[in-house]
Amino acid sequence: MKKRIAILGSTGSIGTQALEVIQQNPDKFEVEVLTANNNVDILIAQAKQFQPNAVVIANAEKYKVVSEALKNEPVKVYAGTDALNQVVQMETVDLVLTAMVGYSGLMPTYNAIKAGKNIALANKETMVVAGEIITKAALENKVEILPVDSEHSAIFQCLAGEFLNPVEKIYLTCSGGPFRGKTEKELQNVTVENALAHPNWDMGAKITIDSATLMNKGFEMIEACWLFGLPPAKVDVIVHPQSVIHSIVQFEDGSMKAQMGLPDMKLPIQYALGFPTRIKNNFPRFNFLDYPTLSFEPPKPNIFRNLALSFEAMKSGGNMPCILNAANEVVVEFFLKKKITFLQMSYIIEKAMQKVKFIEKPSLDDLIQTNTETRRTTMLLTEN
Repeated sequence: MKKRIAILGSTGSIGTQALEVIQQNPDKFEVEVLTANNNVDILIAQAKQFQPNAVVIANAEKYKVVSEALKNEPVKVYAGTDALNQVVQMETVDLVLTAMVGYSGLMPTYNAIKAGKNIALANKETMVVAGEIITKAALENKVEILPVDSEHSAIFQCLAGEFLNPVEKIYLTCSGGPFRGKTEKELQNVTVENALAHPNWDMGAKITIDSATLMNKGFEMIEACWLFGLPPAKVDVIVHPQSVIHSIVQFEDGSMKAQMGLPDMKLPIQYALGFPTRIKNNFPRFNFLDYPTLSFEPPKPNIFRNLALSFEAMKSGGNMPCILNAANEVVVEFFLKKKITFLQMSYIIEKAMQKVKFIEKPSLDDLIQTNTETRRTTMLLTEN
């Protein structure tokens, strides 16, 4: 039986690469649902090529364009966030790949879990904002959460067959982004174009900026804590410029397992879609002779403050990671529009974390309210 896949965020970097994997394995997968926020042209082209059961355009104002373009196709067209939350519950969906960017992925992921759908998780913000609620819901509904981020996929692979053996520490690797080794003074004048020039990975603009500020690594630390049941003290971050070792697990006897490979997101995507089976592919193979030296160095949280703020948020718990995420989404948008500087982003996030009301045991409604309040507070901070 083919595995029927719903892709939330099919027009983004992860979504388009997932469709490449599906296209290369037509005997194993078929596309059941595709969704996008605004990118109607790509969504329409994908729908015509893959013939899903349904598509959803989250921006309801663009429903007519999509509906008209697909009127001669056997594809149902829906619009709006309510449709997005409902379509993941379709009986014909076997696996939901959550590849939406940011907070917007939370409720569709939560609804898919409540409907008993296994999740291939590429939306780390879901776990940052509501990790405790999401992991509890997955347990209650007997749902597997299969990580797609290369680092979490690496840890997941290293833990195969080791689930009864306690983990002493996890090492999340990061490339260091385009500004590795830079001083605070050197970062004062970096441009948006500088920040978008990632040395190793091809990602969307939001994630690329998060990588440049190391917020992406902070989010991955929080996600790792929830996915693998570890406190922040057992998760460490190391800079590995070659991006060949995707992460490392250290066990109580001192033994370490690392998952290695070329920096290609199609590999962790394929692993999650095909789990528990490894699927043969023709991706480029790693050659040790091309990498005679693999190097490692500590990050600099005193310069890249977002990493330190992430650890502080996770240690505080409650709704603090939600505040962190909401503030970050606002400042990244303002930075991309060239309204604030690179270094101002961390400063504004920290101020938002101090101003927004802390809730120790938030409900889902509390987190939704926190997200709204934090965005409003952060926007005011950016204007002052």
